[in-house]
Amino acid sequence: MTDIALIGATGNVGSRILTEALSRGHAVTALTRDASKMKPRAGMTVRQASTTDVTNLAAVLAGHAVVVASVKWNEANIRDVLDAVRRSGVKRALFVVGAGSLIRSDGRTHLDHMADRGVQPPTSKPASLALAELRKVTDLDWTAISPPASIRPGERTGEFRLGEDHLLEDDEGQSQISFEDFAIAIVDEVEKPKHSRQRFTAAY
Repeated sequence: MTDIALIGATGNVGSRILTEALSRGHAVTALTRDASKMKPRAGMTVRQASTTDVTNLAAVLAGHAVVVASVKWNEANIRDVLDAVRRSGVKRALFVVGAGSLIRSDGRTHLDHMADRGVQPPTSKPASLALAELRKVTDLDWTAISPPASIRPGERTGEFRLGEDHLLEDDEGQSQISFEDFAIAIVDEVEKPKHSRQRFTAAY
């Protein structure tokens, strides 16, 4: 059992990470800006915290084995989160950073391809900048995780591939995964770290 502090526990990805981790018997402290949104669950402790209050966030994170941050990087500052992790004394942290920074077959980023189509999701550029900031960090055991181009509610199949900095596509050119399977990949990394100070991705 691992003591996990989960920032963003009510989000699309975060809520699935919470469910996956609890199902495996881990103890999870679910951090949310509004604790009233969370119903009691076995193995879960709910704490109210915001990434904008570094002092309080650090206090809540203290004592855990690992921090998992699944937040909207247009609403959270990666430097504040890293500051809170450092102050907490927790040495290991995983960050969900979006698909925009993944490299496509022509050598350009997925963010560049989206921009060509006039698509600019509000979180993509900030998430790419968060990854760039993480890559400067040498005093923490960090891991960054990117979803594929499409991530949506679906089945928990346990069948997916892992990659590193390149966007994964299937034989039909589709790059996708369910929230449920993406959560498996993240909790797998919590349990058996394979990407220390690296970014990885998971897709069908």
